[in-house]
Amino acid sequence: MASRARLVIGICVGLVGAGSLPVAAAKLVPEGNRNAEQPPIPGVSAKRTKSAQTTYDAKYGKVYQLLKNDSGLVSKIRSISASYQIDPVHMVGAIVGEHTYNVDAYDRLQTYYVKAVSYLKSDFSFSHAGETVGQFIERPEFAECEKEKGSYDLWSCREAVWDKAFRGKSVDGTKWPNDRFGAVFFQPFYAGQTFGIGQLNPLTALKMTDMVHKVSGFRRISHDNPQEVYQTIMDPDKSLAYVAATVKKSISAYKRIADFDISGNPGITATLYNLGNPEARAARLAAENRILRAKGQRIKLPEENYYGWLVNDKLDELKALFQDS
Repeated sequence: MASRARLVIGICVGLVGAGSLPVAAAKLVPEGNRNAEQPPIPGVSAKRTKSAQTTYDAKYGKVYQLLKNDSGLVSKIRSISASYQIDPVHMVGAIVGEHTYNVDAYDRLQTYYVKAVSYLKSDFSFSHAGETVGQFIERPEFAECEKEKGSYDLWSCREAVWDKAFRGKSVDGTKWPNDRFGAVFFQPFYAGQTFGIGQLNPLTALKMTDMVHKVSGFRRISHDNPQEVYQTIMDPDKSLAYVAATVKKSISAYKRIADFDISGNPGITATLYNLGNPEARAARLAAENRILRAKGQRIKLPEENYYGWLVNDKLDELKALFQDS
């Protein structure tokens, strides 16, 4: 009996010890670009830049000067990034990438505040062909999403249902556009439109509202109040929190799903900020690496796109913004 007791105790101690063993850390993705040369820039970006009679270098210089000359903005970025436990250079990378390849930055931060107020007075809705997004998501195809608890999972589910059941398809006599959910329902002025210093789109903001509410204390935004959504993503004080939340979500997704720590590579987080859907991208990379491991081959690291490549290429300059702030 005594020996059996000692055996049981030994097994229990062993189980406790096993449960307390440290979990292997995610593989750290080193700084720098995986590609020696910048990946191709999409034609739409080149067309937009040419039509504005400017260059990528000029647009980068403009947004960099906005940051360099506004110590208050840099301080805001530093403070907000600390709240979300990310390096501030990730936020700057997202901002610089957007304004280099998307639209020019305004010369002064104050312009963003003025624009934010103007949206509260505007009359528009989140709708398509007379059907509001609120009415659209009441369709039975979206019932499966109601089990989701947080705003990110809820709107990600709705986006996935759109892609599966509606995008480019005819449903109940209606031919739905072969375009992104966010472009069809959440951009009432023109498709592809993004806003504010972080060039956020409304659907991304709706996904992130729970995290921003929890960390920054801002009240949640709703698809039922599109004016407030637009005002939020134009107001730098609020918009910057959404930028940080978006970056944080990408870092968490890659660590949880793909077993990569991308917190030390702003080019990768900038790439994901540009492309969106970090969970799906992390899952694809994880699946690819499982196949490579099974074959005894070297795993593939996350790679930057043209947008993230610029951020890593300019990393020393971007870090310098915080040396004296």
